[in-house]
Amino acid sequence: MARLPLALTGLAGALAIALAGAGCSAGSGDGRETVRFWGMGREGEVVRDLVPEFERRNPGVRLVVQQIPWTSAHEKLLTAVMGKAPPDLAQLGNTWIPEFAAINSLEPLDGRVGAASSGVSPGNYFSGVWEPNVYEGRVYGVPWYVDTRVLFYRQDLLARAGFRGPPRDWRQWHDAMRRIKALHPAGFAILLPTNEWEQITLLGIQQGSTLLCDNGTRGCFRGPPFAAAVRFYVGLFQEKLAPIVSYTQLGNAYQEFERGTIAMWMTGPWNLGEFRRRLPPAGQGLWMTAPLPAPREEGWPGASFAGGSSLALFRASRSKDAAWKVVEFLSEPAVQSRFYALSGDLPARTAAWEDASLARDPKARAFREQLENVAAMPRVPEWEQIAQKLAERLEPAIRGRQEVDQALALLDADVDQILEKRRWMLSRQGARNAP
Repeated sequence: MARLPLALTGLAGALAIALAGAGCSAGSGDGRETVRFWGMGREGEVVRDLVPEFERRNPGVRLVVQQIPWTSAHEKLLTAVMGKAPPDLAQLGNTWIPEFAAINSLEPLDGRVGAASSGVSPGNYFSGVWEPNVYEGRVYGVPWYVDTRVLFYRQDLLARAGFRGPPRDWRQWHDAMRRIKALHPAGFAILLPTNEWEQITLLGIQQGSTLLCDNGTRGCFRGPPFAAAVRFYVGLFQEKLAPIVSYTQLGNAYQEFERGTIAMWMTGPWNLGEFRRRLPPAGQGLWMTAPLPAPREEGWPGASFAGGSSLALFRASRSKDAAWKVVEFLSEPAVQSRFYALSGDLPARTAAWEDASLARDPKARAFREQLENVAAMPRVPEWEQIAQKLAERLEPAIRGRQEVDQALALLDADVDQILEKRRWMLSRQGARNAP
C-alpha cells in the first residue's frame, strides 16, 4: 500500500485543486480528442514547445499540458488518483513507478511496447534505465529522460596533485583527495551534501549492496557491503576532505568550485548547463566530467543509479490510445534531441546520443559512459520514505556523534518499520498460495 502524505485537514482543498486540473479526457469542442498531460517542473514548461509539431502530425488529437511544481507533484497525483480524476498521461520520477503501480493507478504497457510500437522497445534504451519501469514483471512506464551521477572535477587541481586523469578506483580517488587537500588546506576536496541520499546509496551499490533484502521487506544496511561504503563515506568528512554542510548551507557551490575551495562534486546532468551558465568564460576550461571511480580499478566505471523521469498512462484515462501516441512521439530520437536542447535533460533513447550536440560534447561523454553501468533503486513503493531516512540516520555518524554501526542499526530498524505492512501483505499472499 502506498503512503498518503496528505493531512486529513488539507485533503478537501488539495482534492478540489487536483479535480479542477485533471478530469477525464473529453472532446476539445472542435471534434478532436483531448489528452491531458501533467509535466513536472521545468520539463512541464518546455514540453509545450513540442506540442505544435505533435498536433500537426496527429490532427485528431489536442494535447493539453499542465505544469505541476515538483514540490507538490507527488501529492497532487495521489489526490487525483484518490478522486478518480488523474490526467491521461503524466511524467513520473521513475522511483515513483512502484508506488503508483501498487495502488493500481497505472495502465500496464506490455501490450504497447516492443513489436507493437514504432520505436518504444527495451532494446532501444539503456538497460539500467528501462528496469525501474518494470514492477512485478509488468511495464508501467517509458523512460523519457535520464539522470545519473558522475564526477565533476577541477582538471588543474587534479594535475597539480600529480594525476594525469581522473581516478578510476577508490584508492586513487582517496589519494587524490588527500593530495588536493594538502595543496589547499582551507578548501575541500569534494562536496557531498549531507541532506542528499544519492551519493552514499550509489557507493553502497558499488560495493555490492542490494540495499534491501528478504524480497524487499527488510533493510540490508548493516551488511558488510553497505557498511564498507559508509565507512569510506564518513571517513571523508572525518578527514575534512568534505565539508559537513547540506546543499542549502553551502551558498554558491559554483562560485566555490571556481575558486578552488571545492575540487570534486558527484552530481547530475543538469549541472552541465549550470556550470556553463554560472562560471565565466575564463573558468570553462577548469572543469571536466568523468564516470565514477569503482572500489577496484578492474570494475571501472563504478555503478551509479538509474534516475530520471518516465511517461506513464493512467488506468482511468478514456484516451489511452491517443495518450500513447504522445508517448511514442516524445520517445522519437529526433524529438528527444530537441527536448535535450530545450531542457538540458539527457535522452533515454540510445539513438538520440548520436546527435551532434551530445556526440561532440566532451563533458557530456562521461554521462554516456556512465549510463552503461547504472542500477535501479529497490522497486518497492516505500523507497521514497527509505531514501530520506538514509540522510537523516547517517548525519550523526558524519558529525562524530555516533558510531557507524549504531547509525546503521538504527537505519535498519527504521526501514524494517517502514516495510512492516509490506511483510504482512506478502505473508498473507504466501498463505493464500500455500497448498
